[in-house]
Amino acid sequence: MTDDILVEPHDGWRTLTLNRPTRLNAVNADMLTRLLTAIGEAEADTSCRAVLLTGAGRGFCAGQELGPDVTPGPNGPPDLEKLATTYHHEVVRRIRASRLPFVCAVNGVAAGAGASFALAGDVVLAARSATFVQAFIRIGLVPDSGASFFLTHLIGDARARALAMLGDAIDADTAERWGMIWKAADDMLLMSEAEALANRLAKAPAGALAAMKKMFGAAPDNTLHQQLDLEAKLQGEAGRSADFAEGVKAFQEKRPPRFG
Repeated sequence: MTDDILVEPHDGWRTLTLNRPTRLNAVNADMLTRLLTAIGEAEADTSCRAVLLTGAGRGFCAGQELGPDVTPGPNGPPDLEKLATTYHHEVVRRIRASRLPFVCAVNGVAAGAGASFALAGDVVLAARSATFVQAFIRIGLVPDSGASFFLTHLIGDARARALAMLGDAIDADTAERWGMIWKAADDMLLMSEAEALANRLAKAPAGALAAMKKMFGAAPDNTLHQQLDLEAKLQGEAGRSADFAEGVKAFQEKRPPRFG
């Protein structure tokens, strides 16, 4: 794997870093292929229980790099539908479908698809200097990579439409206040807080976390009764797990649980 995706293993979790800092970590097909590979390798590693996704340098991810292969030219327009389906949307699908909780640490600009990669995470922190921007309108495109879904569900229809149609940037404090992210952090504390969260999730019951991802992933499409049925099913599975037995035993013995 080339160094545009850095993989750093830790005890029970790993950091994936988008590493093209001179381009604010703008992505291209090769880089996205390597990111998908890194996600797959984390999934396949049974000792890995959480992932921290961040960017190197001054930006989290400036979105798709506008290289020759994605700009109109003498051979006609690029196939942006194929690009989105094959790469950008697959990253979002893999993060959301993963058994692993993803912590996203947004350390600078998160634009276009880069914003969606961040919002696909389970717990999203952003440095106070970070910005989120739906830049598509600036070049005559529409939101992709799940932006219309994430924004509508996280901050509501009115704000989602305005951000997409105006292309205005918002800062981390606004994103936190609107409910777009979990927390804004002081710049110097962002990575230490994100790493502490990843470490904490790595020590939590993995089965319960994976089930929660299924539960929250299904919630937008389910009726209340459907969601209640899903909760009952997943709670039944959790109740038969070794983690539940350990959690109850630890509670009764007044000691910290040791989840497998």
